[in-house]
Amino acid sequence: MTRADRVFAYGAALGFLGDLLAGDPRRGHPVAGFGRLAGALEQRLWRDDRARGALFAAVCAGGAFGAGRLAERAVRRSPAASVALTALAAWAVLGGTSLAREAGLVAAALERGDLDAARARLPHLCGRDPQGLDADGIARAVVESVAENTSDAVVGALVWGALLGVPGLAGFRAVNTLDAMVGHRSPRHLRFGWAAARLDDVAGWPGARLTALLAAAAGPYPADALAVWRRDAAGHPSPNAGPVEAAFAGALRLRLGGPLSYGGRSEHRAVLGGEFRAPAAADIPRAVRLSRRVGALALGAAAAVSVLRTRAAGPRVTGRGGVA
Repeated sequence: MTRADRVFAYGAALGFLGDLLAGDPRRGHPVAGFGRLAGALEQRLWRDDRARGALFAAVCAGGAFGAGRLAERAVRRSPAASVALTALAAWAVLGGTSLAREAGLVAAALERGDLDAARARLPHLCGRDPQGLDADGIARAVVESVAENTSDAVVGALVWGALLGVPGLAGFRAVNTLDAMVGHRSPRHLRFGWAAARLDDVAGWPGARLTALLAAAAGPYPADALAVWRRDAAGHPSPNAGPVEAAFAGALRLRLGGPLSYGGRSEHRAVLGGEFRAPAAADIPRAVRLSRRVGALALGAAAAVSVLRTRAAGPRVTGRGGVA
């Protein structure tokens, strides 16, 4: 590989390793800082209409992408600095270890029969109302959250990083964060958050399909994963969570979907893998292990895509008349 080929591959691998060993940064997390800035901007821009919401999404996501572009340009003459920047950006946006940790804490509470502790911990993973859930309902919520967040917190970021470098990593995480902040159907955000939600759908599309494909490849039942994905995914209201959760359901031979409650609002989602049994606490570690394998495979795929993209772009002439 040439010097340019190696930058994203090495940087993403180091960032992935940093997340694996240390999890999210304990203080000064860039994503948390972005969320605070976005929240302050929302207070200034909010109106109950889609146009204001589109402006909000464009400013926030565009700002994150632009900041990543400026940072990347600032270090482009130093391969070591470019790798370090990519590693730091990947570490900041990847969330596989935090996802596994939170899922494990809920599983541990369920295994010792402490339903109150499990309910108290569930909001760290997803926005469902935990008080009405029994142990099996909590286990199902955790498995579904692990599946969806494998795409959102790991694979999707790696896909856009492979395609666009540090700006892709930063931009994807910004879009995903905006969707979590305003992209839901509450009265305040139904119209204002519309653009953020649709932008997240578009940005998450390739990562979700890759996640589903890798779940089938890495899981113990690949044929079931592909079959449930093909048959049941379209019944899910989310165009991206549907394929991922369906593939995990088949790969683990678990029944996902069905009734749930968000913010006091109940809905009944299509069942994914209806021929299988409901999840239990012991299935949470299985889902986490599958998520870890999918993340590792996604890292390899992203590195390969980055190399192919860089080589296809050809040599770049530098300001000194040389070739990079």
